[in-house]
Amino acid sequence: MPTDRGWFNPAGSAERTRRTFPARARTRENPRKPKRFGQRSQAMIEFALISPVLLLLLFGIIDIGRAVFYYDTLSHAAREGARTASLASTSLPTDANVLATVTSQLVGAPVSAPCPQGPITSATPPGNAAWLYITELNPPSTVESNPPMNAPGGEYAAPASGSCSAVNPAGNNAQLQVTLRFNLILITPVVAQATADHIVITAASVFHTEY
Repeated sequence: MPTDRGWFNPAGSAERTRRTFPARARTRENPRKPKRFGQRSQAMIEFALISPVLLLLLFGIIDIGRAVFYYDTLSHAAREGARTASLASTSLPTDANVLATVTSQLVGAPVSAPCPQGPITSATPPGNAAWLYITELNPPSTVESNPPMNAPGGEYAAPASGSCSAVNPAGNNAQLQVTLRFNLILITPVVAQATADHIVITAASVFHTEY
């Protein structure tokens, strides 16, 4: 079929169509690239906003687990300490024996007894450390000059000294109470600052002496 420029060739027209189609396809794909970069940037911004909350939740769960662990360990250590203080043997137990027993139970946490027979005040122990008290049942928070039986039988009687109560060794199957106060330092930043590193866990146990 003749035209102004020669004969019409259907095969040549189809070939030109096939040649131009991939170019059009490429021009359609190009606008998608900026959209992918925008989605990635949006995901990074969302993660940056959410990650602090996720970290706080993670550290909070860890701190709760630590608190439960230390409370259970302190309770067990107090029971073992009270048992040591109440046992009858050839040589009666002393404050040092109870402290050694409690220290062996609280592995990794230092234990000291600045005033073994009390008083048990609201003072805060050092961070992640415990204070030990061996006293009568429900001791007061003030110094006792003439206390009831408040020490293991192996101790010697002694008067009150400074901020520490007097020592009165137990006997006649008296009750002795072993108390542990532990200062837990949290690792969650915001909560640790809000509590001023003052989370004190207390555990106590009471035994009748066997002597």
